[in-house]
Amino acid sequence: MNSLKTTLLLAVLTGLLLAIGYAFGGTKGMSIMLVFSMLMNFFSYWYSDKIVLNMYGAREVTPQAAPDLIRMVSGLAQKAKLPMPRVYVIDTDVPNAFATGRDPEHAAVAVTTGIMRALNYQELEGVVAHELAHVKNRDTLISTVVATIAGVITWIAQIAQFAAIFGRGSDNEEGGLGGALEFIFLAVLAPIAATLIQLGISRVREFQADETGGMVSGNPLALASALQKIESYAKHRVMSEATPATSHLFIINPFSGVGGWLTGLFSTHPSTAQRVAKLQELAKRMR
Repeated sequence: MNSLKTTLLLAVLTGLLLAIGYAFGGTKGMSIMLVFSMLMNFFSYWYSDKIVLNMYGAREVTPQAAPDLIRMVSGLAQKAKLPMPRVYVIDTDVPNAFATGRDPEHAAVAVTTGIMRALNYQELEGVVAHELAHVKNRDTLISTVVATIAGVITWIAQIAQFAAIFGRGSDNEEGGLGGALEFIFLAVLAPIAATLIQLGISRVREFQADETGGMVSGNPLALASALQKIESYAKHRVMSEATPATSHLFIINPFSGVGGWLTGLFSTHPSTAQRVAKLQELAKRMR
């Protein structure tokens, strides 16, 4: 099912890129963007995990460098009946974690140095189990592809803003939208469209990963406690490397403390309170 979703998602985002190309340069712009989108889809499928890991300066760790972490991931991967993923650490004090990779055979789990200090062993185990659940449920490909493409759309929108400021519109003779309409589409609607696509894939899968992770670790309440701790940190400090285009990858939205009700409306994650309540229900069922 997630393979079909990924294909449909790439098709939708390709259409969005073509519309952006048309807005910039009419039919010529659309043709250029078609070639660009084909290359982008190729690299998104095969290399999006490496792109995201490099964005955050993640470094792969060995059993010699992080024996306890590797042992934890290995044990949970065996319980989940998954191949051993690559394990990465991100040097930041802000606690968080994510998983990436196009399939279970090419998966990677990344945790911050902050999360290893902030959580106890059982809580960190719950977080790692949650991330492995994303791998098991094959969420990682679609999530990482969205992160890559949404990032490009945001970048194009920023270029459009500068173009509007300096009066560089599209050529109306070639069919460009021009003027205010071009600015609205590129600078406002395109990023919103990318955000809505992120929302469509994120919220339900977080509940599913929480449940699967809670069962794999055997301790849903520890995962619930971890979520509350990570959110508390996120409300007071934003990870400097984080971007809105990749926020849906993390176990807790790194921008939880930014903005008010509008930010919550466009959040890529369900509320932590809802997730904790479901994990508490799962713990009762497991007992």
